[in-house]
Amino acid sequence: MKPILKLMFVLICFFACTFVVLKISGLLSIDAIKNWLTHAQSFNSYLVAAIIIALLVLDLFVAVPTLTLIILAGYFIGPTLGAVSAITGMLLAGLGGYWISLIYGHVLIDKLLKTEEEKSLAISNFKTRGPVVILLSRASPILPEVSACMAGMTKMPFKTFLTCWLISIIPYSIIAAYAGSISTLENPKPAIYTAIGLTGFLWLSWWAYKRLNSKTIKKLGCSIDS
Repeated sequence: MKPILKLMFVLICFFACTFVVLKISGLLSIDAIKNWLTHAQSFNSYLVAAIIIALLVLDLFVAVPTLTLIILAGYFIGPTLGAVSAITGMLLAGLGGYWISLIYGHVLIDKLLKTEEEKSLAISNFKTRGPVVILLSRASPILPEVSACMAGMTKMPFKTFLTCWLISIIPYSIIAAYAGSISTLENPKPAIYTAIGLTGFLWLSWWAYKRLNSKTIKKLGCSIDS
């Protein structure tokens, strides 16, 4: 297994385990979150926003349904405050993952990658592909947290990470929150179509990137052979 895949596999397993545990326990089920937000809305919209932010920050440690949460934010507190809450929560989660991994990530790297060659290869691979991984990470649950941690562990320049992270979360949050704001219990179609559309677009982008990347590698191989 490639060194970079070893690191990502361990991180994915960790986040997946937390998701399974919470799913079984029901502590962070969609129904439970809806009940919290409904109760909070009776007090203050900003309390709803604070819960949204807290849950999205918690996503760094336990996998929560991010897209559903952003749509609910738009539904309960409107497109503007919903989007701002989502962006704030995901930004804090990303920064937390980056800085924690930057400081302590070497422990995992040293444990999994035994040689300096493997460590150098993992770092160089993520430096090459990392920005694209971060930009398209919202295509799949767990991948955003993994990419933020990988960026920190491999010491990606902070400006590069922050730029890619903001590009990945701002349009995503605005679109999802707006879809939630125009959805109702009687007409949930905007939220459903948005969820399908965003996920489909990001998966299609992944496919296009992999296809383009494989063609580039083949061309380089042909030029070297010739």
